[in-house]
Amino acid sequence: MLDDPGSIKKVDKSDMLSVCIQAPAHYKKAATLAKSISISYPEPETIIVAGMGGSAIGGELLKDWARDRVTIPIEVCREYHLPAYADKGSLVFVVSYSGETEETLSVFRDAVKRKCMIISVSSGGAVADFSKKLNLPHVLVPKGMAPRATLPYLFIPLPTILENLGLVSNVETEVAETLKTLKKVSTANSPERLSNDNLSKSLALSVKGTVPVVYGFGLYRAVAQRFKTQFNENSKNPAKWEFFPELNHNEIVGWEKAKEYAKCFSVIFIRDSDEPVEIRQRIEVTKDLMQRNIKKLFEVWSEGTCSLAKMSSIICVGDFTSIYLAVLRGVDPTPVKTITLLKDRLKESGIKEKVVRELEKLAKN
Repeated sequence: MLDDPGSIKKVDKSDMLSVCIQAPAHYKKAATLAKSISISYPEPETIIVAGMGGSAIGGELLKDWARDRVTIPIEVCREYHLPAYADKGSLVFVVSYSGETEETLSVFRDAVKRKCMIISVSSGGAVADFSKKLNLPHVLVPKGMAPRATLPYLFIPLPTILENLGLVSNVETEVAETLKTLKKVSTANSPERLSNDNLSKSLALSVKGTVPVVYGFGLYRAVAQRFKTQFNENSKNPAKWEFFPELNHNEIVGWEKAKEYAKCFSVIFIRDSDEPVEIRQRIEVTKDLMQRNIKKLFEVWSEGTCSLAKMSSIICVGDFTSIYLAVLRGVDPTPVKTITLLKDRLKESGIKEKVVRELEKLAKN
């Protein structure tokens, strides 16, 4: 089925697969967008990325990418309010693809009240409107995409902006290598490449009928999380994720007596040819112990040499795999009916309208 373009199109009605194929172009455009805004903030004391779902994962990726190069603490805020320490010394990225996310608008309000340094990212909506009214830097990204498909636009501007602020270097060089790596990975996993020579198709076929568990580490902590959420939203499939070395102190025990439950799961290990020796040892020992209970163990190795390229290569494979799994399951990857229903129900609370009114007052003052 996965080797028949017609069968894929019948299921992938909104052509989510094209986003994976065009990943290099999206990453390139995202880097260009971030350079177009003017920023004159001083060096921050803390950095907070506020967002939810697909709009927040870019912050998690930034945390892992910047861990060994930025001395300023970076936190991702997936709440209605900023942490207590946030103040005028905090740089707050307000990220909402739609520009209408209730929780993110609430944090936006908090950030304005506390006089934080604010940079927003959205395709429009209230976030863009209030950024303009408050004269705040705003990265306007393309409209009309599923939020999870806009990862390049919600992630790449963040390290690019940090470079503009003098907090990191060589981002442009990393982006250039990332584009080359993504061209290679997207071609290798494209619909035209047959299943027996296509990692993502093979992986989708292998994990079908199971709950995929994705294990990452270090640089790939949030990459594993992204891999997992793509199984959720694209494949409409339960999934989970964990990371080394933490999972060796709890998760691993859960497989001891899995017995008949083990057949319900598959495990994907994210690997790197340059992974630290201590992590490599843990992965190998963990695999050996798990093989006694779980037969479906797989590895996905990163490609490229720089951190950004390596992370993006795994993300690309995960995106392709989740869409191919959706096709195998006969479900359109694009609609997320449950999230839509949830948002419709939450509208009745009036919380978002209250937040918008408060932002209006702040903008006038």
